[in-house]
Amino acid sequence: MTTEVGHYENFPVASWLCPAAIRPAVVAIYHFARTADDIADEGPATASERLDQLSAYRAALARCLASPAQPPDAAQWPQVFGPLARATERHRLPGDLLHDLLSAFEQDIRHTDSGHVYADTAELLAYCRLSANPVGRLLLHLYGIHDDESLLQSDAVCSALQLINFWQDISVDHARGRHYLPADALQGQGLRLENFSAGAPPEVQERCRQVVRRLCEEARALMLEGAPLARRIPGRAGWELRLVVQGGLRILDKIAAIDHRSWLQRPTVGKADLPLMLWRAVSGANLNPRQPAG
Repeated sequence: MTTEVGHYENFPVASWLCPAAIRPAVVAIYHFARTADDIADEGPATASERLDQLSAYRAALARCLASPAQPPDAAQWPQVFGPLARATERHRLPGDLLHDLLSAFEQDIRHTDSGHVYADTAELLAYCRLSANPVGRLLLHLYGIHDDESLLQSDAVCSALQLINFWQDISVDHARGRHYLPADALQGQGLRLENFSAGAPPEVQERCRQVVRRLCEEARALMLEGAPLARRIPGRAGWELRLVVQGGLRILDKIAAIDHRSWLQRPTVGKADLPLMLWRAVSGANLNPRQPAG
């Protein structure tokens, strides 16, 4: 799906389902995160230059949070910190969650530069606590939801979305030197990262497929763990979250449809998928953990 803010996304950002009262804040948070992502990932800058720029970006965030009513001049990113200051002043956004997002981008830069391979799913989930879970918690804050059960279910949905994005983007990430396939999953099949290529022998590709299949199953289970949150949130916000959940599950369906060979082909969701996602959002037909994917 494409959104009003100019980047391809699997899931709706500030869609028409988002309550109008919080839509400017949602867009402000999105622009904040997307700009940081671009600093970390786009253009020819070196790792050191990217980290320096993110450090300046973090300093601008700290100034914005310290004085949202009178935000300091952020000449380099006025389109980010002007709206974010207004959102912070109106909604008292938790600054630690915004700082966590920047920590995730810094980690990506360092790990890409060093060729780091994540040891296991636990290390990936620790990354998700910085890269994905803050987004869900920020949205719950805007909705006025703060109970522990909702926060944990939100974390499950957001971590699942992050993992699904990893298994969708294997080919893209490997080309950029980013490696999220965990070492223990590779070792369990006697594989190395370089085995995930079109030229690998069929027997090796089958073992690669088994790795991706298992990782997708784990992501689906995590999504189903958090999915009940969408039915407890009232009104348009709950429907928004139902579609987000269905977007993630639809990507998993599409990875399964290509026999879990997503290192060869990147599946995406589009307008043609929307009717099925809407029906499933209404019926909840694919939210039974005992029900096979498809």
